[in-house]
Amino acid sequence: MRIDRLTNADYGASYNQIRLHNGDVLHNLGYRGEGMRIAVFDAGFINVNILSCFDSLFSQNRIVDTYDFVDLNTNPYVFDSHGTYVLGCMAGVIPGELIGTAPRAQYMLYRTENNVAGSENQIEEDNWVAAAERADSAGADVFNTSLSYTTFDDPSMNYSYADMNGNTARITRASDMAAKKGILVVASAGNYGGGGWTYIGAPADGDSVLSVGATNAEGQRTGFSSIGPTSDGRIKPEVMAQG
Repeated sequence: MRIDRLTNADYGASYNQIRLHNGDVLHNLGYRGEGMRIAVFDAGFINVNILSCFDSLFSQNRIVDTYDFVDLNTNPYVFDSHGTYVLGCMAGVIPGELIGTAPRAQYMLYRTENNVAGSENQIEEDNWVAAAERADSAGADVFNTSLSYTTFDDPSMNYSYADMNGNTARITRASDMAAKKGILVVASAGNYGGGGWTYIGAPADGDSVLSVGATNAEGQRTGFSSIGPTSDGRIKPEVMAQG
């Protein structure tokens, strides 16, 4: 459905998180994602194809590409809910309950992370690079990736904090290459803030990557949100949002 002018009540429980960045003001100035292609890289988008909050994406043909780079098929809707939540923050529409930040954008949905049994392997970075190449060739304007890499099932593959220098992890190097081609790469800072590591993960360490940390409803950093700086001294994350 089309909503011409949004009020606070239209956003429901999502109002506070969009209000923190004046996104509601931008919406009513006409900036709702029209004409933008956003590629979302995640562990899966289970049930996106049947949830009513995404009805307009399908009725308006705004899902322009999908691919599962783990199982090598075009159906990313059968594994993991994390990408579903991420997409909901951007594209979900339930008037009175939820209005996403870019409810009229076009989307590409790519499963690059194999989160089955909690595995973590560097091939997932390779999946991401392959997805980035596909998204670029299909005209993506923005990459959104809520993935963050530091340690793996095989400890010999682990990154050290020194590796968070913007030039080591393959996903970081690929992200910077995408940015040089004019794509805005937005990445989660990571959820390591409350553990022994605490720092950002890849690709948030990229010098051309817009990394995003998490706040609570009052705008204060949450304990789990990863912190900077990068190992070469750059400030990270660049921005914060309710998480």
